[in-house]
Amino acid sequence: MKYLLFIFFCSILQWPLLAQTQDVKRIAAEIELLPESKSIKSKVEVIVDILQQTNELYLDSKIETIESVVSGNDTLQFITDNGKLIIRGDFKPSEYSFNITYTTSPKQTLYFVNDLNEHQVFTQGQGKYTSHWLPSIDDMTDKIEFDLTITAPQHLNVMASGVLDSVSSTKTKKTWYYDMKQPMSSYLVALAAGHYDHKSLTSASGIPIQLYFEPKDTEEFEATYRHTSTIFNFLESEIGVPYPWQNYKQVYVKDFLYAGMENTSLTIFSDAFVTDDIGFIDRNYVNVNAHELAHQWFGDLVTEKSSAHHWLHEGFATYYALLAEREIFGEDYYYWKLYESAERLKELSDSGKGEALTNPKASSLTFYEKGAWALHMLREDVGDLAFKIGVKHYLNTYAYKNVTVDDFLAAIEEASGKELSTFKANWLEQSAFKAEAALNSLKASEFMQHYFKISALRETPIEDKADLFFKELSAPKVNTYIGQEIVYQLANEPHKEALSLMRMAFNTNNHLIRQAIVANVKEIPKALQSEFESLLQDNSYQTKELALYALWSQFPNKRVTYLEQLKGIKGFSDHNVELLWLTLNLATQNYEPTNKSETFQKLTTYTNTKYSYQIRELAFNYLYQIEAFSDESLMNLVDATTHHVWRFKKFSRELLKELIKKPDYKKRLLQLKATFTKEENAFLDTIL
Repeated sequence: MKYLLFIFFCSILQWPLLAQTQDVKRIAAEIELLPESKSIKSKVEVIVDILQQTNELYLDSKIETIESVVSGNDTLQFITDNGKLIIRGDFKPSEYSFNITYTTSPKQTLYFVNDLNEHQVFTQGQGKYTSHWLPSIDDMTDKIEFDLTITAPQHLNVMASGVLDSVSSTKTKKTWYYDMKQPMSSYLVALAAGHYDHKSLTSASGIPIQLYFEPKDTEEFEATYRHTSTIFNFLESEIGVPYPWQNYKQVYVKDFLYAGMENTSLTIFSDAFVTDDIGFIDRNYVNVNAHELAHQWFGDLVTEKSSAHHWLHEGFATYYALLAEREIFGEDYYYWKLYESAERLKELSDSGKGEALTNPKASSLTFYEKGAWALHMLREDVGDLAFKIGVKHYLNTYAYKNVTVDDFLAAIEEASGKELSTFKANWLEQSAFKAEAALNSLKASEFMQHYFKISALRETPIEDKADLFFKELSAPKVNTYIGQEIVYQLANEPHKEALSLMRMAFNTNNHLIRQAIVANVKEIPKALQSEFESLLQDNSYQTKELALYALWSQFPNKRVTYLEQLKGIKGFSDHNVELLWLTLNLATQNYEPTNKSETFQKLTTYTNTKYSYQIRELAFNYLYQIEAFSDESLMNLVDATTHHVWRFKKFSRELLKELIKKPDYKKRLLQLKATFTKEENAFLDTIL
């Protein structure tokens, strides 16, 4: 055993040395997608420069079975060792080309969802390693040109990083040829396939933009992708450096692991953002759209050398997305989002959990939101002109290369003539959030100054602020955020003047102010019942959901009326209104009594794998609340305990642990055990 361990560690120590002897220039992959077996069949050409004579080359490869490695007419010897493919031979300084063939069913990074003609396939490289499906170099400091040729069943359309050169067809298959011109880190190479159509746009600078959608979502296309042209043109202008890739594509997929991912020239995002006009008001793709596009410069064009420099990715994408939203939604929105962010960061800092932006293990809140705040403050410090000149110089200098925080700061110092060590210490290296400095910055906004005056009245008696609130709510156009703050202060105030003012808040007809009322009022005053009932007709799925539950709970004699009003309303893409409606229907004995079995089955069906994990999670939650799991929904819950989205998997496992505390559920699960997969049973064995 000691001898084997010695060999193993020697092999590990050799890998950095191998990296110094080779430079992978290009990877051209021919990949056939096999959705029925959830596998791929691949032939990958790797072109590598040998920098000094060696008898071993390596690639990262977590593919268990490599069939062959061939160079010209020579079959090369190889081994796979701890996630590495090591190729043996007598390699002298020169350029070499070799082909790797394999068939694999990736455990992660490349995902197959749905069945039959609804198949979807997509990749997620960041944090998951592309080498699970494509032998490459996982180290993000090694940039490679990737060209993908992808064969798929005839009914699927395929998207990938790069420009589509051509498509060829047979009776049963299509082959898609994608070409890249510039190198990138391997975690950014991507493909997606599914039953999609697309619409094309062209940016002001002439960049082709393709926006993909499923035919069933044709009516939701405009709202889902709303403002895409504005975002693209704004970011190109604001950043000052032309979009760095040949084209730009966006596609949504079911059960994506995150909100979105900035793969080079191909953003993949969650179908949770598919929306209609009504849904757009409360949940839209605008921020994620802008965030992932900003990454095409900050992360894809210039890439961090290590996670200690992750601010250069997420802080920048968050900041520029917020600038794009300011362009669309206005100055008040921009400052309000900064304020909300500052509140979260201050809370984290005050609890002793603040983190430095240079901490490679910092949280998303730190990298994203504190990172955006750091850029906001830096821009205030050096001025708009110097900031934009510095950013442009930074991007041009390090295009298609890797960078550090100091590289960026040096570019800003050169542009501004300012020394930034104090900024670095206060905003990047200090774990505490500079709340006082942030507050002073927010006060540059007249709107925020006004908001702070209103919010300072929270402990003031209603009679001492009623006149001011009356004036605010009487304005021709009530500021959304001021109105929400007033509602918050009035929400559970029993004073008669509060009821009068609350009625004025209803009459603003501002959907966010009206929504704030139902979100904050714990007990609906009888005098305002009709106003609350009017919320069921608001063009907001969030408001409809909140109002239905509040009214159904507090006015039992009108439950049938309320359910009838929202019958047939789906809500957001997660069916939030419909799932609540189904649950309340089951809990209302005198409503549709002859349809209870059908209603229960419909709620149960939403736990099935054919639906997104967001829909399934809501359905599981409601079944838990009404204690109504059938064998079908129990089996679907067990299936969810092995889901590839870790948050949903964790939720499902925790819920199952709760269910088995009840003897009946535990007994039924034991009876069903023979129907579960090996992986599902492995988890069940740990809790039963």
